[in-house]
Amino acid sequence: MSRGCMRHLSAIAIALLAASIASAQAQSYPSRPVRIVVAVSAGGGVDTVTRIVADQVSRRLGQPFVVENKTGASGNIAADAVLRAEPDGYTLLSTPPNVLATNEALFKKINFDPSAFEPVAVMSRFPNTLVVRPDFPASTVQDAIAYLKANPGKLNYASAGVGGTPHLTAELFMAVTGTKLTHVPYKGVAPALTDLMAGQVDLIFVELSSAYNLHSAGRAKILAVAAERRPDVLKDVPTFRELGMPIVSYAWNAISAPPRTPASVTAVLNKAVNETLRELDVRQQFARLNIEPVGGTTAEMRAFVDAERRRWSEVIKAAGLQPQ
Repeated sequence: MSRGCMRHLSAIAIALLAASIASAQAQSYPSRPVRIVVAVSAGGGVDTVTRIVADQVSRRLGQPFVVENKTGASGNIAADAVLRAEPDGYTLLSTPPNVLATNEALFKKINFDPSAFEPVAVMSRFPNTLVVRPDFPASTVQDAIAYLKANPGKLNYASAGVGGTPHLTAELFMAVTGTKLTHVPYKGVAPALTDLMAGQVDLIFVELSSAYNLHSAGRAKILAVAAERRPDVLKDVPTFRELGMPIVSYAWNAISAPPRTPASVTAVLNKAVNETLRELDVRQQFARLNIEPVGGTTAEMRAFVDAERRRWSEVIKAAGLQPQ
């Protein structure tokens, strides 16, 4: 037998062995508890969605899926911890957009490559909204823009932190409308909304899931939604698109695995997450929180995150935001 033929047979044998190992991994996974590291504090939309999905995936796969919150450095600490974990599917990362899509452009140095994570699934998304304090002297976006232009640099906007899609939506809004606001970053949504209701800040871009109850109670006013269409619960509030502004912005959260996690393992997780997101009970829980389930393939998640990274990087560059 020639050497070329022997090399060919060896390559086939290696490929068959790899396929056999991958199949065995898929059949045995998971055989012990799985840890999901959430890159934000407990209680917010990302954390809540993760816990809902983790509970159902645990039931489907027959092993505990334990949620652990690890905060700090805009999610970079959690991402770095998962990056260094064994790529075996037993440590996963749940994150809002900034970790995978914006931090790379906003930090001078991060200890991980966001594109290196293996995609599992985008679990959900929630549109960002423009919310103003209760006594804000404008009840429409057009009037708000006129008021902001008449008072350049005199008004401010809050955010739940630097680099999230709500913060960057505010920057996009200023670029589109030619207005100027002072940024007041907070360490979380709750204190930012508290100061908005108290009149300490003038407006905020924030997820619908965080703003809806305040709007309904008259404790703040949603003037517009950065969604593709009007949410069912806000039929009387226009989208920015309807007003002629190219502002579409969602906060979203996704599950990823460490680099080099076998595709057979991420496929098991992806299937379980997608099945969970189709369950009526889960969809009803999401609806009560004004959160939209997403799902899809691992390839679709990778393409989506790549597109988000490019889009927000352009916004960051145009706004002149300097890396920290």
